[in-house]
Amino acid sequence: MLHQLTPEQRRQRGQQYLDLAAGYRTGKSHFIDKLPNNWQHVALIKTILPNATIIDARRHPMAACFANFKQLFARGQEFTYSQEDIGRYYADYLRLMGHWHSVFPEGLLTVQYEAVVEDLDTQVRQLLAHAKLDFEEACLRYHEKDRAVRTASSEQVRQPIYRDALALWENYREFLSPLEATLAEHGVSW
Repeated sequence: MLHQLTPEQRRQRGQQYLDLAAGYRTGKSHFIDKLPNNWQHVALIKTILPNATIIDARRHPMAACFANFKQLFARGQEFTYSQEDIGRYYADYLRLMGHWHSVFPEGLLTVQYEAVVEDLDTQVRQLLAHAKLDFEEACLRYHEKDRAVRTASSEQVRQPIYRDALALWENYREFLSPLEATLAEHGVSW
């Protein structure tokens, strides 16, 4: 269907998205849409917003799946209610992101959460360079910014980066065997 869109239709759909997101943009030229299902729509995003910067924010498979499993989402994330479903979903995510990286080799950047925790400065500089944005010291002090945050991580963004959550899932490993087995069954390794 994307191939059938004329250049004008692509531009219109891109503008429609920007108009709908205006309330989140607060007049800025750049904004972040970090919905957890965006990875499924990379082709659409790149088609209607060709200048969009795609950041693949990734973390250890068990940590990522556990974080989503323990989070009660208001709607739209039914796959998080079952360890097997979330394991399959994560495997699908990895597979599709591998495809997107081959289709858009310059258009996507994978950032490992663990690397961000270890070296925030280097990772922020790499991310900003990919997005063609200038480095600002305030990016390293994101937690000092007084702004509205409407995500499940709203509390975390109010504090400096911390290591405590990196291996939190390991405390519950004995209860996560269905998840671990599903990830292994689908070739997800760590």
